[in-house]
Amino acid sequence: MVQQTPGQPDSLKMIEKLISYDTTSRESNLELIEFVQGYLQDLGVESQLVYNEDKRKANLYATLGPADRSGIMLSGHTDVVPVDGQNWASDPFTMRHADGKLYGRGSSDMKSFIAIVLAFAPEILARKLETPIHLAFSYDEEIGCVGVRRLVEILKDMPFKPAMCIVGEPTDMKVVIAHKGKQSYRAHVRGLESHSSLAPQAVNAVEYAAEAVTYLKGMARRYATNGPFDEDFDISHTTVHTGVFHGGTALNIVPKECSFDFEFRHLPADDADALFAEIQTYVREKLEPEMQAIDPDSGFSFEELSAIPALDAREDDDVVTFVKSIAERNDHGKVAFGTEAGLFQKHAGIPTVICGPGSITQAHRPDEFITMEQIGLCETFMRRLIDRLDKEAI
Repeated sequence: MVQQTPGQPDSLKMIEKLISYDTTSRESNLELIEFVQGYLQDLGVESQLVYNEDKRKANLYATLGPADRSGIMLSGHTDVVPVDGQNWASDPFTMRHADGKLYGRGSSDMKSFIAIVLAFAPEILARKLETPIHLAFSYDEEIGCVGVRRLVEILKDMPFKPAMCIVGEPTDMKVVIAHKGKQSYRAHVRGLESHSSLAPQAVNAVEYAAEAVTYLKGMARRYATNGPFDEDFDISHTTVHTGVFHGGTALNIVPKECSFDFEFRHLPADDADALFAEIQTYVREKLEPEMQAIDPDSGFSFEELSAIPALDAREDDDVVTFVKSIAERNDHGKVAFGTEAGLFQKHAGIPTVICGPGSITQAHRPDEFITMEQIGLCETFMRRLIDRLDKEAI
């Protein structure tokens, strides 16, 4: 097939359209989803919507081609992170084309991938491929891969679920075969309040929370020093991080309550439950006995905020060799950030890799952008995928 100029009009028009929808995770994504549903319906393709509880948000699943075969799933999330407090040079929800780049919230993460896939839908249908291409577009990925879980529950029991999946998160169109898992928690600390002059008779929730955070920092240092390591990852070891800390009302009051949020981003081979069990054991055996010697009602409780399983494909898996052949790459990578890929692999049983346009270094930042070169590489990828499926069934 003749190589075309990067950034075909249909792709750019679709990217501009998708960026125009404010699908920040706190907002509804239905306007965007209903646009996609209508676009596909005009092409003769029906979509299945899988809503959240209050029906303000939805996943979309559609099949281009025969519905009685497994095929390949192309997946992306429709939500974006907030722009609050960021200094943008232009409206984040109006695509700006300048200097070989497309600017706008979601341009890199990850509306451009979705838009390019949609722009190629007419050609996919015109080719009448024997192997179907499934589309899976989700909500609330940015707040813990929340929305896609409802779709995963449906996918895992489908009589013809996809044989493989490509998640189009920004990887500079490199093939990523693994990402870390993530488990995050909120710790609630209950102390005993008093005047600060009587501090030894009270239980200082802030100080005991600080001791727990210090222990978590020690875990982080241990993994950074001793591993285990996987040098294929951009960050080669499991990481431990505390990101939010709240407690206390006034300096002359021993604080009764405190809370802090922490996370583990673990290598696929590391046991996330064992990581959490370690901090729990420290709290139960070291901190709580001291606290409860003063006040039996004091102590810690933990709340799980999110749990995203790691992706761990092998380099000789069919999905890996297939996507490498389409991307025309022999190399592969592993990344520290989490995606929905681990959920598709672990809970739906669908072999999955990550390969999409744009750079994660541009994601979540003011003046987020994607280069026209990356748009062109993704368009070429889609043409190769269609050509391949036109020649042989998968």
